[in-house]
Formats: sequence, structure tokens, C-alpha cells
Amino acid sequence: MAGAAETRLVGGDTSRSNAVAAVAVALAAVLFVTSLAALFEVITISDPFAGVPVVTVLGGILALLGVAVITFGVGSYVGAVETEPSRSAGLVAAVVFGVVWFAVGGAVASRVLGIGGVAWAFVALLTGAVAFAVTAVPREDIGSTLPAGAVTLLTGVAYLTGSIGPAWIWELSFEQQASLTAEFVIPVATLFCALLAGWAAAKAYGGFGARGRKMGAYLLIYLNAGSIVGVLFVLIAFTAFRGISGLFSGAEFGLGTGPTVFGAALPVSVPFVMNGVSLFNDFQGVLPAIAGTIWLVVGAVLFAVPLGVGAAIFLTEYAERGRFTQVVEVATNGLWSTPSIVFGLFGFAFLIPRFGGGKSLLSGMLTLGFMLLPLVLITSREAMLAVPDEYRDASAALGVSKWQTIRSVVVPAALPGVVTGVILGVGRIAGETAPILLTMTGGTFVSGESTVDVIGGFEFVSTPPFVANPELLQATTALPFQLYALITAGVGLGDNVNSPTEFQWATALVLLLVVLSFYAIGIGARYYFRRKLDYE
Repeated sequence: MAGAAETRLVGGDTSRSNAVAAVAVALAAVLFVTSLAALFEVITISDPFAGVPVVTVLGGILALLGVAVITFGVGSYVGAVETEPSRSAGLVAAVVFGVVWFAVGGAVASRVLGIGGVAWAFVALLTGAVAFAVTAVPREDIGSTLPAGAVTLLTGVAYLTGSIGPAWIWELSFEQQASLTAEFVIPVATLFCALLAGWAAAKAYGGFGARGRKMGAYLLIYLNAGSIVGVLFVLIAFTAFRGISGLFSGAEFGLGTGPTVFGAALPVSVPFVMNGVSLFNDFQGVLPAIAGTIWLVVGAVLFAVPLGVGAAIFLTEYAERGRFTQVVEVATNGLWSTPSIVFGLFGFAFLIPRFGGGKSLLSGMLTLGFMLLPLVLITSREAMLAVPDEYRDASAALGVSKWQTIRSVVVPAALPGVVTGVILGVGRIAGETAPILLTMTGGTFVSGESTVDVIGGFEFVSTPPFVANPELLQATTALPFQLYALITAGVGLGDNVNSPTEFQWATALVLLLVVLSFYAIGIGARYYFRRKLDYE
């Protein structure tokens, strides 16, 4: 009976300690999200929350989190909490905390104590060395919690006491007279403290040891993955928030309000995406730039994908691996790493003289196609190499020819990877400015009537190649160049746009929507081929 009672007591204590550690992990996650929001100006550190400034709330949570982490580590060390710590927190943790406390010691010595010269560096080195020893020498429970909890507690106290507040500025002794403001320092410091304290709390929740290290690693992975998704969401939301008013300014909804398409009037009129930019327009828009961007991407894809996939088939299925394929790999990787301005200069010097000497849509297509080609080749080759050799052997055993095997087995199995490469490449080329500035753009003031019409521009001629398209040889505009011109020259104002900034953000939003539309098409195609492959 006594043993049973003791077991229940230990279980109850363990349950309560786990609950405390879980709350600490949750607080760290809240701090992490809040600091990201403050870093991207979704919230402001001086804004009130329940009548209290956000920076004060952050300081209170940091102080509470730091105390909780330290208490849990000490409790584990004295045996008040049942854990299974290792002999040491490890060299990696010791180095990390040594660097963190080196920075903290240097900042406190120079900013708070006013130590100048090389003395502050000595203080910083001493502080970092102590943190390294405290992490590496004692047991894991002390080594993991004490340095993390102490820096979190110190940061929280700095916020609460006003040592670091909304008006705080750190003037750096650089020739450029740079400075660090509280709007940047507080979110970044809170972010790192949340990661360190959350990692320590997660290890405590797992009881240290192997399970604790696993829990700590999981927390860091989840927070970093969540931050990536959060940054993407904030980027899109921030752009949409700034550009939505300009995008729909002057918009009308109702029967007969829009332009006539195929003999019928559209029930919506959005001047910003249906008009061009002209000095005589009451409502300015970016229709020619949208069309130019779409045709640029389509032309680049039509040029690069067949060549890239064909080259990948040859290198993977026909060419023997040796010096030649190694040279091709190095050259392809080098081309993908080449700056876009170099491709633009190539198009300007090589393509333009061969297409009449003037900027043209075709020159821009081919230039972006050359940029896209290396990525298509790399991803297509890797996708084909990932196809199991058993597929090829089984097809050959059935008497199928090599080309039929490639066409019916290898290429369909590799299509999802090929589409992935195209999606990644489109994201890069759709927003490029330098290449189209040098090869394609013909000015900013392009009326809606001058929108490029590639499909309607084809005509038969009596001389080779017997098909001509003057539209491809005309200069036009695109959304990246339009945005560049708006930022540098401030052009594009009209009755529907109140300021150059509004026009800029609306143009950026349209460009983002165009790129996301291409992404959606590519993701849909990849899903289709994967589903078809799994079904077969």
C-alpha cells in the first residue's frame, strides 16, 4: 500500500511538472509568434494591450518564462522533479550559449556600464566563457536551463525597467552612422529568447535525456517551419493590404459596366487591370504590363521546357556517365547561378541585333528562356534519375524499345519533378527586371489599345519562314518594369490613384497575383500527374 501511495505521489508530481513545462513551451510559442508580428509591423511594440504597452507585456512574459525554466532546471537537479538528464548539455549547446552570452556581456558592458576601448571585449569574452562552462560542465538539466532562463529573464527585466523601450536607440560607431532601433532590436531579441527558452522548456517537458533532446529538436523545427509559413503569409497579406485600395479604386459592378468581350459587356469594370497608362487616361491601369508578363512567361516556358527535358533525356538515358556529363553538370549549375543582369546583357548584345536592332517581346522571351533552361535541365535530370531502374528493366523484358520505354515509362514517372522545376523557375523569371529592361521594355506609358496580341498577330507571308508575327518584334512593357518605373520616376497617376505609393503597391499586388496564378497552374498540373501515376 505504501508503495502504491508513493507511486501515485510521484505520478502526481510528475504530472504537475509536465504541466508547468508545457505552459512554458506554450509561452515560448506565443512569444515567437508575437515577435514575428512585431518584426513585420503587424503590431507595434508601443501599442497598448489591455491598457499595457506591448513591450511591457513581452517583458513580463519573458521574465515569467525565464523564472519557470530556471526553476525547472534547479528542481530537476535537486531531485524535486523526476527526470533523466545526461551528463552534459553537449558541446553544440555550450558554443551557442557562449556566443549568446558573449553578445549579452558586450552589450551590457558598453551600453549599461559604459566600458569602452578593449575592456568591453574582455568582459564579453569572460561572460561567454562562463556561459560555456555552465552549459558544458554541469548536468544537462542545469546546463540547458540556467543559461537559457537567465538570458530570457535578463531580457524581460530590461523591458520591464525601461532599459530597452520603444524610444531606445543604439548608435553604432560606424562611418555610416548606422543605428539599431527598438522596433528592430526588441522583436529580434524576443525571438531568440523564445527559441532558447522554448528549447530548454521542451527538453524539460521530455525529462531531459534522449527524449528531452528529441522534444527540443521538434520544437525548434516546428517553430522554424511555422515562421516560414508565417513570413510568406505576412508578405502576401502585407502586399494585399497596401495594394487592395489602388487595385479596386474606380471599380464598378453591374450589368453593362465592363468592357465588351466577344460582343458582350462584362458585369465588372476594374480600371486598374483593364486600362493602360497614358497621359490622357482618367483611370490608369496596368493591362499592357499584365499581358506582357504573361506572354514573357509563356514564351520562356515554351522555349526552355522542350530543350531542357530533351537534354535531360539524353544525359540520363543515352549518354554514358563520364567526363562529358560532369562538364555539363558543372556548366548547368554555373548557368543557374549566373546573375540575371548577365543574361540581360547577353540578350542586349546578342539577341537584339538579330531581331531588327530594337527591343522586342521575342528578345525578352528568349532571354528569360535561357535563364529558365538550366533549372529545367537540372530538375528534369534529377527526376529521371529518381525513376527506379526496375521500371526500365521490366519494360525491356517485355520487348519494348528504349525510346518507347522513355516515352511511356520514364518521362511520365518524372513529370511531377519536371513540373516542380518549371514552377520554381517561373517564380524567378516572372519578377525579373534587369533582363526585360535591357531586352523588351518600350516605355511606361502604354495605352490599353497597345496591349500586345501575340495570338492575333500571326500572319502568313510569301517568304520563308512563311509565318510572321510583328507583335513579337515590338517593344512592350511588363509588371516588373512597370513597378521599377513607378518607384524610380513616380509615373502612373490618375483620378483613380491618389499617390505614386498607392499605384506601386497595387502593381506589386497584381504581379504577386500573376505569379501565384502560374504557381496554381503548375501545382495543379503536378497533382494531376502524381495522381495519374499513382492510379496507374
